[in-house]
Amino acid sequence: MNKTLLIIKREYVSRVLKKSFLLVTLLTPLGIGLVIFLAGLFAAKGSQSTKRIVVKDESAMLSAKALEGKEITYELSNELLDSLKKNYVDKGYDILVHVPPYSDDTVATHQISYFSKEKLSLLQIEKIEEKMENVFRDYKLEHSTLDKVALKKLDVNVKLENAMLSENNKDAVGDKSSKFSSAIASGLSYGMGFLMYIVIFVFGSMVMRSVMEEKINRIVEVMISSVKPFQLMLGKIIGVGLVGLTQLAIWMIIIPIIITVAGVAMGGPATTPEMAQTTEAIQKIQQENPEVMQVFLKELSSINWALILPVFVIFFLGGYFIYSSLFAAVGSAVGDDLGDSQQLMMPLTIPVILAMVMIPAVFTNPNGPLAVFGSMFPLFSPIIMPARLPFEPPIWQIALSIFFLVAGVIFFTWVAARIYRVGILMYGKKVTFKELGKWMFYKD
Repeated sequence: MNKTLLIIKREYVSRVLKKSFLLVTLLTPLGIGLVIFLAGLFAAKGSQSTKRIVVKDESAMLSAKALEGKEITYELSNELLDSLKKNYVDKGYDILVHVPPYSDDTVATHQISYFSKEKLSLLQIEKIEEKMENVFRDYKLEHSTLDKVALKKLDVNVKLENAMLSENNKDAVGDKSSKFSSAIASGLSYGMGFLMYIVIFVFGSMVMRSVMEEKINRIVEVMISSVKPFQLMLGKIIGVGLVGLTQLAIWMIIIPIIITVAGVAMGGPATTPEMAQTTEAIQKIQQENPEVMQVFLKELSSINWALILPVFVIFFLGGYFIYSSLFAAVGSAVGDDLGDSQQLMMPLTIPVILAMVMIPAVFTNPNGPLAVFGSMFPLFSPIIMPARLPFEPPIWQIALSIFFLVAGVIFFTWVAARIYRVGILMYGKKVTFKELGKWMFYKD
């Protein structure tokens, strides 16, 4: 046990004191802040580019007022179509839209065409279509015999709320969460699942690289003479894990500060008109619905954090131990050819990717068969069960999932240790999956 603690201390101290650790720990939050700043800046600059469209209207339905827009400007032209086709670009227009004659109000589809000096994006085409559809609809309503007031009254805004939130239904049986809490749960679910995805790949890769470096540099041969391979592997996994947790704790403090600063920078003097409009819209919503923030905080506080946080930590540690031990086994099996690691890593990356693909199914049906299976299978559960926690799955499923997770940790650590003890001293031989299977059953 003392030797394992020494290995843990060595792995932790040697890595934390490296300049590379300090640089990555400090530069990563700055990089995230820079990405957020540039993403907002590029989005704002991209939205500033407007399109000038000249419209040749042969339907006699369009008007300058009906075609008013912010991102896309429309101008009607009386020039002949053949002439416009040739010189619309020279006149400073980006797009020419031709609206053929329209006489039959019973027709549900009207084909219009466009000419453009550049290839249009699908979003731009859809915006033009939407604008024309609105103009045609308004025109048909204006020239119809329908009572517009009565027609407006046909619109009904249906809001579905949980009856259990009412004071009159205290004695009823059922879930008491609102649709707002479901939205919060979905966001929290994806965030927790994605965090586990990052942890598994980043921390697991750190363990694998550490094992590969020591094997290639022949340092491990000296260490094996005084400690057992399992102790070495376990110490390395725990030591690297503590390094990762230290880095994560620092990021949790620095990243919110960086994001806040980046947000302030984007909202400062360099704010674009589009961003100002967005801010104004948000403020308007808050003024019209001052209780939104109160509801948000209430729903956030109503989440069962006392269950979610400790269970998340359990799956965090369980997922890390399963995958980091398997990554350590891969690192021990790789020789001088580092390209072999890519082939051996494939079976480890597939379950992680599949688990991420399954997360949308958790949103759709958090208690469905696929979500339940994913939260029970040890290679999926470190990602799927944290994603299900905000939706309050049954306690027995959480307990059973933890049991399978612990069993998975024991099993996969044993498998990794059997491969590690042979592979760490194996040189000059290309390893196959069949060879790894044989290593598991070699006698000590």
